[in-house]
Amino acid sequence: MLSTKLVYLKREIVTYSGFIENMFTKTMDAYSKKDLETLLQIIGKDEATANNYEMEIDEFCTNIIALFEPKAKDLRIILMILKMNNDLERIGDHCVNIAQSIKDLINTTYMKFELDDIYQNTLKMYRDAIESFINEDAVLAKKVCEHDNIIDEGKNEIYKKMVQSIIKDALIVEPALQIMRIAGNLERIADLSTNIAEDVIFIVKG
Repeated sequence: MLSTKLVYLKREIVTYSGFIENMFTKTMDAYSKKDLETLLQIIGKDEATANNYEMEIDEFCTNIIALFEPKAKDLRIILMILKMNNDLERIGDHCVNIAQSIKDLINTTYMKFELDDIYQNTLKMYRDAIESFINEDAVLAKKVCEHDNIIDEGKNEIYKKMVQSIIKDALIVEPALQIMRIAGNLERIADLSTNIAEDVIFIVKG
């Protein structure tokens, strides 16, 4: 019975991770297309759905622990899913933050600013972290952790460029700050992806 519950729990957390990935990809797609409707959907609807997922999975984990008193690896997996569940909810929050910043940028000339590199690298980290969980792949999880510095460097480079732009033209302060906010949220998504990868290593190696 416990094994059946664990299979269901894993399936639910993977479904949740897919929903969060979709939120993430929609934000940057809306960035390139200036798609206000999608941004409003992320802010007004997707965030609530993500929160509902998080609450349901949290309750399911709590019930499994109370009913079956799992031990050893089974307990580690449930505790990891509880933590991962919280990390996914926080990633969803960062996606909403990004959507809000893009919404404020839509009518400016600074939508052309390239965030592609840091976005693509962050997305890869997230996908690899989830894949490492699905396959219990500690090697892939370790690569995710090692990739985190690339995101930090990308964010710092964007911050530097924006500060230089503000010095040259004080009128672009607001859009520059929004671009920096997007980069900061992407860095936080990368950090949370690293958290998931570190937990995978703990699960596999005990």
